[in-house]
Amino acid sequence: MTSVLRIAGVDAATAGDAGLVLSELVSNSLRHAIPLPGGTVKVSWYLGAETVVIAVSDGGGESFPQVREPVGSALGGRGLGIVARLSLRWDVLRGDDETTVWAEVPVEYADAPELVIASSRDA
Repeated sequence: MTSVLRIAGVDAATAGDAGLVLSELVSNSLRHAIPLPGGTVKVSWYLGAETVVIAVSDGGGESFPQVREPVGSALGGRGLGIVARLSLRWDVLRGDDETTVWAEVPVEYADAPELVIASSRDA
């Protein structure tokens, strides 16, 4: 995704922030949820003029995704806090068989945007 954002003219810092948000959402999905049918996790993003919306869908888990305060020197527990800090907003959509966590990250362009990219991929 970061390479596609850079090709679209997004500056390096913004592409890096979006990549980190995607990484945290995928990591949380793999750690805390069950996969979708076929053993997959769905990753999608949409690049607009001012934001990139990033979404990760899975089969849901026992707990509801939420920002938690990490305990002391705990190795985990910071993912959604990072997502919240880098995003304008984020939320969770729960269906019967699918849970999607999405985040909207502000975009700055190195040059004027010339195209809008939408992509979806099963991971």
